[in-house]
Amino acid sequence: MKDPARAVHRLVRRLVFTLLRLAARGRVRPARAERPVVRVLLQHAYGTGGTIRTVLNMCGYLARDHDIEIVSVVRLWDRPYFPVPDGVRVTVADDRRPDAADASAGRVKRLARRVLRRVPSILTPLEDASFRDMNLLTDLRLVRAVLASPADVLVGTRPSLVLLLAELAPRDVVTLGQDHRHLPGYRPALRAEILRRYGRLSVLVTLTETARDGFAEALAGTPVRIVTIPNALSELRGGLSPRTAPVVLAAGRLVRAKGFDMLIKAYAPLADKHPEWRLRIHGSGARQDRLRKQIAELGVGDRIELLPRTDIATALENASVYALSSRYEGMPLVLLEAMSKGLAVVSFDCPAGPAEMIEDGVNGLLVPARDVDALTAALDRLMSDRGLRDRLGAAAPAATEPYHLDRIGPLWIRLLDEVLTRH
Repeated sequence: MKDPARAVHRLVRRLVFTLLRLAARGRVRPARAERPVVRVLLQHAYGTGGTIRTVLNMCGYLARDHDIEIVSVVRLWDRPYFPVPDGVRVTVADDRRPDAADASAGRVKRLARRVLRRVPSILTPLEDASFRDMNLLTDLRLVRAVLASPADVLVGTRPSLVLLLAELAPRDVVTLGQDHRHLPGYRPALRAEILRRYGRLSVLVTLTETARDGFAEALAGTPVRIVTIPNALSELRGGLSPRTAPVVLAAGRLVRAKGFDMLIKAYAPLADKHPEWRLRIHGSGARQDRLRKQIAELGVGDRIELLPRTDIATALENASVYALSSRYEGMPLVLLEAMSKGLAVVSFDCPAGPAEMIEDGVNGLLVPARDVDALTAALDRLMSDRGLRDRLGAAAPAATEPYHLDRIGPLWIRLLDEVLTRH
């Protein structure tokens, strides 16, 4: 056995899920309310990131005709980073703020909670990136939040939460998994878990046709329905970028997947050739110190700026070029935002997403995935040629129209109507 710890964890997970299903048997469901109840599981509704923003947008639209509850698995901050739309209720499974409920609990209860927090999660796969943020207390509170009151539709927004619903949701509830990546982008062990369990869902929603095709082939023979609904693009405040500032912009979590190390490497040879230009990378994350060290070692600290998170609309208006250097994506919303603001965009043709948004040479530039030299050449073209920047930037907003909320929202309404009627 290559990894006994992982094997034991999987065995315990299966046992616990079996026990939870047995405990839920015999539940009597009340009559359905006039407005369908949709409960959406989101790892951190108070945090930042494309998934959080798009889920909030989607829920705001659905709240017109549905009772929408977002269950935030954890809560760390007092205020949400993104505004919660009108009509959307947010509840919290595990509130970890220092002044949360633990402060008013009795001594024995506080001790029990501290012990449970030290025990690793059982319900979250070890390979899921959220595992390090979970513990046994969070597991218990999450199960209670999911099953405490009936819902017509349960929605998971990351693999750990989708798998939870596939294992645990009552049969009379529609289970909908929203997968924000493509299947090969997952680690092998997590991918195997996905292939074993996603077939139990009522519906799996992917963001791109590329991702849909991959899941459809892998889950052939299972009853799950697989559809593509892209993330919706919210209208950003302000106007189009005039494309006059000598700034190349990038933004996102400072993690390996976003490939900012490759972007820095690609930009470094251009620093002296285009001394008036700057590369600005906005974000925070685990690789911040490593990226700062890379910039210093390349001697381009006066040309490449690593900056905190910011208002993306303002940052885009003050840039002329947007660069996406991701190793892989689900569907890069920030790329659409840059195009909607009229920036000239350049992107790795990474799986999956950019190739469905960019028509190479028409509304942006696509370069082979992870080809740093090709990215350098494309950036050089854009920084050297104002006419090319203006031509690509002027064509970019039209390419984003199919992704606007007034086009994507009705797709969700139609899907929910269909699955609720059928169910």
